[in-house]
Formats: sequence, C-alpha cells, structure tokens
Amino acid sequence: MVMQKATGRFRDLLKGGDVLVKPGAYNALTAKIIETAGFKTCGVSGYAVSATLLGKPDVGLLTGSEMIMMSRYIADAVDIPVIADADTGYGNAINVIRTVEEFIKAGLAGVHIEDQVAPKRCGHVAGKEIISVEEAVGKYRAAAKVRDELDRDFVLIARTDARGVTNGCVSDVIERGKAYLDAGADMIFPEGLVSKEELEEVRSVLKCPIHFNRTGLSPLLSLEELEDLGISMVSFATGALRCGTHAIWEFMHDFKERDVAAQVDFLDLVKNHPVGDIHKFIGFDGLRKMEEEFLPVAKLAAKYDRSLGYLPAGIEVPGD
Repeated sequence: MVMQKATGRFRDLLKGGDVLVKPGAYNALTAKIIETAGFKTCGVSGYAVSATLLGKPDVGLLTGSEMIMMSRYIADAVDIPVIADADTGYGNAINVIRTVEEFIKAGLAGVHIEDQVAPKRCGHVAGKEIISVEEAVGKYRAAAKVRDELDRDFVLIARTDARGVTNGCVSDVIERGKAYLDAGADMIFPEGLVSKEELEEVRSVLKCPIHFNRTGLSPLLSLEELEDLGISMVSFATGALRCGTHAIWEFMHDFKERDVAAQVDFLDLVKNHPVGDIHKFIGFDGLRKMEEEFLPVAKLAAKYDRSLGYLPAGIEVPGD
C-alpha cells in the first residue's frame, strides 16, 4: 500500500477541526522527540535553526540552502508532516519560485513566507519593515503557481508582520490577509498580534485557516480559547530551542564545576528515562535488525564475536 504524501496528510489534519499544535524543531533529533511526544505535526523554526546552526540571531543571516537542507533532514527523520519557515522566500517573486520548488522536493508539507523587507528579523523583535502589498502579492502568486504545478496539496501559508511595524495595526493585517488569500495562499499567519481581541478580530473577518504563533508579544492562549476562536494551528517555534539550551547550560556549568561527579549524577538521573539509553533511542536496535535481515551470517559473526559495547536486548551474537 502506498502511503499518503505528507502534504495530503497535513491537509487532512487541517480539516479535522481540532487546533493543530505545531512545536518548532531545529534538527532531526528534536523533530523525533516532538513526534514521540505525540504531536501530529512539527515546524522547522528559522529562529532556532539560525541559533543552533550559526549561533546567530534571526535577522536574515540563514540562507535558503541551509534552511532547505535542515528541513529535508527533519522531514526524512519523522513520519508526521513538517512545515518549514521560509522567511521572505529568499529574494523577490522569482527567487520564491525556486524556494518553493526546493521545499516541495525536500518532502515538506508546507511553508510560511512572510512579507518583511529582507533582511528580515524575528517577528517579536522591534525594527521590522514590510514590503508593499503589490510586491508581496507577486510573491504569493509565484508560490501558488509552483504549488499548483508540483503538488496542489502543498500548503502555502502567508505570514504578515503588518501589526508589528511602525504604526502597524490590525486593519492592515486584515487587508493584507485578504490580498494574500486572493493571490493563492491557503492559510494566513498574522504574526505579532498582542491580544486575544486582535486575534478574534482577524479571525472574524478572514474566513480561512489561521496560524497563530503563541510566543513573545502574543498572548499565551489555551487550546480551549483557540478552539473557541476557530484557530486552525498554533505554534511555539522556539520551545525545543529554549528548553534544550537551558538544560545544556545547566549541565555544562555543573560539569565545569564538579567534573565527573556531575557526569555520574546526570547518568543516574536519566538511566530510566526514554532517552537515557541514547543508543536505543537513536536507532541502534533497528540497525541491528536490518543487519540480521540483509548481511551474511558469517559477516555478522565476524562483526560481533567478542566485540564489546552496546547490544540490543534479546539479540543473540552469531556463533554464541
């Protein structure tokens, strides 16, 4: 049986009626953890990839090639649909054509593209600027053309930062949202709204799926509140980045202070945790099963005879 493509599965999820919670991943490992937690989709956060890949802030320094590469790794590592942050599309409408082509080829279920001036910056950081409606519409029209030619189920999310710029207002968000829907966008992402009332106003006028980023300037609304508002998808793009950074900071400073004692305490702490046995979690058990299926018995015997180290539970060493 042929498995349904990620794009089709994501569209089905959007039709399900529940608010989709989309945590942000920044590499394949964080995406796998998000999947094991039971989430039905995940995002690829440009902020988090910029921080972890470059060690730099989200101000347009990350290239399209770097983001597509990371998104491909993530989409390959999990079975849930993955949505990528495509920033401004990495250029004008002509550049957007190639950008969307490459994200589709990378196995993504969708992307969001924003209407900021390049170089962009995090939507919850001051100093943003936006391009004209006419230029933005051209980008979304170009993106929609590629979607329709390559995969009609690929989801095109139009993000607008019109609220957070100088003299920005909700009415600008709504007017741009209407124009972007007319240009072919499937979903509107009103970034940086500062209250539940603003989100409600946008949702009441734009009769389309709405993506809400629950972080920074925006209110931390519950799923029940978001369901009442009719929001389709909510994200915490930097959740994995923030909690992972905190955990690494705490351990490394402890390790510097106490050396091996900190290591011993940490290993004791995680010994019964699902990721405590990192060899098992990352897939060595599955690798061993593949070896049994495809490698010659003699080859296995030579590899494992009196070889020391991790061995999956219940696996017999050839020749024993």
